[in-house]
Amino acid sequence: MSSFVGVVVSDQWLQSQFTQVELRGLNSNFLSARNQSGKVTLGDLPPMLCKLKAFKDILNEDDIKAIFSESSSDMSEEIDFESFLRAYLNLQARATAKGDSKTSSSFLKATTTTLRHTISESERGSYVAHINSFLRDDPFLKDFLPIDPSTNQLFDLAKDGVLLCKLINIAVPGTIDERAINTKKVLNPWERNENHTLCLNSAKAIGCTVVNIGTQDLIEARPHLVVGLISQIIKIQLLADLNLRKTPQLVELVEDSQEVEELMSLSPEKVLLKWMNFHLKKAGYKKEVTNFSSDLKDGEAYAHLLNTLAPEHGTTSTLDTEDPTERANLILEQAEKLDCKRYVTPKDIVEGSANLNLAFVAQIFQHRNGLTADTTKLSFAVMMEDDAQTSREERCFRLWINSLGTDTYVNNLFEDVRTGWVLLEVLDKISQGLVNWKQATKPPIKMPFRKVENCNQVISIGKELNFSLVNVAGSDIVQGNKKLILAFLWQLMRFSMLQLLINLKFHALGKEITDADILNWANSKVKSVGRKSQIESFKDKSISSGKFFLELLSAVEPRVVNWSLVTKGRTDEDKKLNANYTISVARKLGCSIFLLPEDIIEVNQKMMLTLTASIMYWSLQTKTEDSESNTAENASSEASPAAASDGDIASTTSEVEKEVQEER
Repeated sequence: MSSFVGVVVSDQWLQSQFTQVELRGLNSNFLSARNQSGKVTLGDLPPMLCKLKAFKDILNEDDIKAIFSESSSDMSEEIDFESFLRAYLNLQARATAKGDSKTSSSFLKATTTTLRHTISESERGSYVAHINSFLRDDPFLKDFLPIDPSTNQLFDLAKDGVLLCKLINIAVPGTIDERAINTKKVLNPWERNENHTLCLNSAKAIGCTVVNIGTQDLIEARPHLVVGLISQIIKIQLLADLNLRKTPQLVELVEDSQEVEELMSLSPEKVLLKWMNFHLKKAGYKKEVTNFSSDLKDGEAYAHLLNTLAPEHGTTSTLDTEDPTERANLILEQAEKLDCKRYVTPKDIVEGSANLNLAFVAQIFQHRNGLTADTTKLSFAVMMEDDAQTSREERCFRLWINSLGTDTYVNNLFEDVRTGWVLLEVLDKISQGLVNWKQATKPPIKMPFRKVENCNQVISIGKELNFSLVNVAGSDIVQGNKKLILAFLWQLMRFSMLQLLINLKFHALGKEITDADILNWANSKVKSVGRKSQIESFKDKSISSGKFFLELLSAVEPRVVNWSLVTKGRTDEDKKLNANYTISVARKLGCSIFLLPEDIIEVNQKMMLTLTASIMYWSLQTKTEDSESNTAENASSEASPAAASDGDIASTTSEVEKEVQEER
């Protein structure tokens, strides 16, 4: 396995302003600006910088030249990489001041920008309390807990990756096979890097946004990134029950089946607000709560909510007091009787801490949601249930889309793609230049025909890419045809995977990469290390034992599989153990995959192809990086078939091309 080498900057403050992913991307951009003499001057930078996402549509080439001229009159002056980084930060500050600084309200968008590196001590304290509570009995971590929030103990403990992996499993049980976590008291650099690779790929697999976080950032335990990731993981745990599958009683919030569909399309955050307002309305509270910040500062909404949900602990004194801080104290005293106090202090309520208020309300929901099981309305929920296969595919494609770092976060796949905008964003991520943005309309879209126009462009691009779209129109997507949406997204994901392999210059061999090539590569790789397992296709029933993929993973990196943990894969239980282990080992290796153990056990042909392609991509890309020490990565790249974009991969060396040709 190739070791990770971060971009090192001599100025520690300057290095602290960027994540390793950003530094690698900026280093690539800096090198691309070199002129014929092999040097980089100030004058070489504007044409390149104006095309970057951070400045595009805000600063043009002339604007950047004018800003540079303020500090230097000689545009032919040669600059080094560190000077380039300082110039970049200056431009970034100017672009932020000039542009409309928009931030997503979704809790799932990680706060990992380079301009905001402060962390809330109150948030850190709340998250530490959460960790101490949920992981105190963990066999490995109990020796290190409880964490003292007033020290840097949280960050020191996070450096080995074990804490973050364990926290992911608390949020979504079973995500990581803990047998794959390196849990020695003292880890070497390889083992530490493996844990963080497993952590980041697993975080993506539960819905976290980790586009701007690299393993080196976590190894260094950069506080704002560690707290940002922990925040996302904890909130996923707290909001896990805010959907009709987990809490069918939520149908009490709506009146008919149409509203049930709308409820299913809402983010957990908005479902929580809807639930809160439902009870507040019953309590006679006249205002509507639209956020978890300013609308909760005076504490009145909390007082009404708790009196309604827990009348046995109800009191009028909370509303009688005029002082917000005193009211906040009384609210927490009342909440403590429901065992709901961990996430906020009176100060957090009065100051309107959005993240902590959201966590507090979610905790109240978990302990007492105040909903009844109306059997009449529950029938609506049953009507909306998907079959297991459709549900798993929806989950896979939704998580894949979110891993790309698109501006729009997808909460409900079938609802969120109906405007066409999300699909256009995905197409643009996969290959810039495919989308004609001048002919696209961004949501919210009031005119239905605009949605059809967006979706028609999606279908048109799909046909250009040779997707199978016979008798498929944009209106099918607008109407939410699940079968067609899943079929389109599968072709889109497959195209993305194959495009990545093609970008490794395999097409120079005179043949495009096909499914058969991927299958032959896998069989050849397993055979080359003396293993006997072979599969005839990606629907070969022998795959269900889980042994073939473990042999393939061992073939590309011998040290990654612990064979003492592998079962014979004959019983259902043994198959599940192997499938769980396979997924975690693949993620630990560096594969970004979104399948579930059931996909391996049931031999889901599509997911078996994505898993194999991901392993193939990792293996061949690693060979490329080992032979080209100066491999450059795009700032938004992810080491997986499901997350990188065009231009991310450097040219493949003749050694790799030879290997692929031989295996064909």
